[in-house]
Amino acid sequence: MKNLLTDIAGVRVGHAEDAKIATGTTAIIFDAPAVAAIDVRGGGPGTREDALLDLASTVDRVDAIALSGGSAFGIDAGGGIQAWLAEQGRGLRIREAVIPIVPGAIVFDLLNGGDKAWGRFAPYRDLGYAAALAASDDFALGSVGAGLGATTATFKGGLGSASAVLANGIKVAAIMVVNAVGSTTVGEGPWFWAAPFEENGEFGGRGLPSTFAPDMLAMRIKGGPAANARENTTIGVVVTDATLTKPQAKRLAMIAHTGFARAIYPVHAPTDGDVLFAAATGEKPIEPLVGLTELGTIAANVVARAIARGVYNATALPFAGAMPAWKDRFG
Repeated sequence: MKNLLTDIAGVRVGHAEDAKIATGTTAIIFDAPAVAAIDVRGGGPGTREDALLDLASTVDRVDAIALSGGSAFGIDAGGGIQAWLAEQGRGLRIREAVIPIVPGAIVFDLLNGGDKAWGRFAPYRDLGYAAALAASDDFALGSVGAGLGATTATFKGGLGSASAVLANGIKVAAIMVVNAVGSTTVGEGPWFWAAPFEENGEFGGRGLPSTFAPDMLAMRIKGGPAANARENTTIGVVVTDATLTKPQAKRLAMIAHTGFARAIYPVHAPTDGDVLFAAATGEKPIEPLVGLTELGTIAANVVARAIARGVYNATALPFAGAMPAWKDRFG
C-alpha cells in the first residue's frame, strides 16, 4: 500500500503540466472498463460526459476519467485522453466503431499568475494526451497535474491521494484536486480540518487545536463577498476494488462526498463546483447494505485525507503575490 489511488489494482495515474501557464491535467486510466457514477454538490460545476453517468443512461462503464485545470477550456483534456485510448484500441464497441468513454471535471485556475495567452487553441487536449501517456502505478502529489494551479482560501491548493483497506479486504482510494473557495485549515493553520482521520502523519500530524476560538470558525473564502462561481471547486475520484452496480457506485459517491465536509470549511457553496466520481473495478463481492455503508464511511475518510494531503504537499507558484504553501509557513 502506497497510500495512493493506484493501490487499487488495474488503475494508473498520469500528470502533465505547463509551468508557464501554471496549469495541468491528470488522467486516471482503468486497465479494464470500470463501473462509474458521479455526484455533484457545488453550485458551479464543470463536467464532461456527466449525463452518461446518470442512472437512467445506458452506458455504465468508463475507460478513464479526466481531471484538469483550465475551467471550461480544460474539458478538452478528456479528448486528449480519449485519443490515447483510441490508439490502444480501447473503448465501447458498437459494431466496427470503438469509442473510448472518458468523463471528466475541471477546476478554475485562470487567475493564478500564469500566462494564459495560449493562442487560438487551449493546450488541454495535448496535456490530456501527455497525461495518459505518462500514466503509471506511481505518481506525485501537491502542485502537479490538475493541481498545479489550484488554490484555497488560505494556502496553495494541490492534488492529493489516500487509500485504505477494510476489515473484509476490500480496498478504497481517492484522488482529489483541491481548488476550494473555503479553507482546509482551521483558521490560519497549522491544523487541518481532516485531522481526526489522519494516518501516520500523512499531512503533518498536527492534530486539532485544544480549543476553538471564534476567529478559527470565521468564514474564510477566496475573494470574500466578490467570490465568483467560476473560480473554485474541488474535484476527485474514489475507486474501490469491490463489485458494484451503477446505482451502488452512485451511492458510494454520495456517501464519500461527506469527506469534503470533513476537510473543507465552508464547502458545497454557490461558488464551488464540487464533483466526485466513484468507480469500481469489480474484483471482490460486497454485501449490498451494511457492506456498502461501511465502504462509503471509509471512502469519506479517505477523501478527507486526500484533500488535506493535496494542500500539505503543495508548493507555491513562482509568481509575484502567489499564495503561500502550507509548508512555507509551517515546514
